[in-house]
Amino acid sequence: MSGMISAIGIAASGMSAESLEMDVTSNNLANADSTGGVNGKPYQREEVELQAGGQSFSDTLGSVQAGVQVTGIVDDPTPGQLVYDPSNPAANKQGYVTMPNVNTVTEMTDLITESRSYEADTQAMTTAKDLYEKTLDVLG
Repeated sequence: MSGMISAIGIAASGMSAESLEMDVTSNNLANADSTGGVNGKPYQREEVELQAGGQSFSDTLGSVQAGVQVTGIVDDPTPGQLVYDPSNPAANKQGYVTMPNVNTVTEMTDLITESRSYEADTQAMTTAKDLYEKTLDVLG
């Protein structure tokens, strides 16, 4: 019985992590053209760091603390691309603007992957819940 409850918890932790990843990816897409922030620097792409809750598959299934844990949101250190645009207020003396290090194709691909992972976690949670209910029906 506790295995089924942990399966629901594991799926829930995955859903929570994927939801945060989709938020961060959406933020990256929204700022793909932001050349000047508060500090005058272009937007820096962010990434979510994740960590597995257990050391092995059996550890994961046996622990309520298992699943996926978000360890932080970090800046991607990849440098931005220089684009010639002398009319841009963020342009340097040579007329170049440092653009954010956001690749919209990569972000859209990540968003699709994160969405599919969220759907898989939802299905896993639904399956575990259905098994739990059927077990209660058999026992009751």
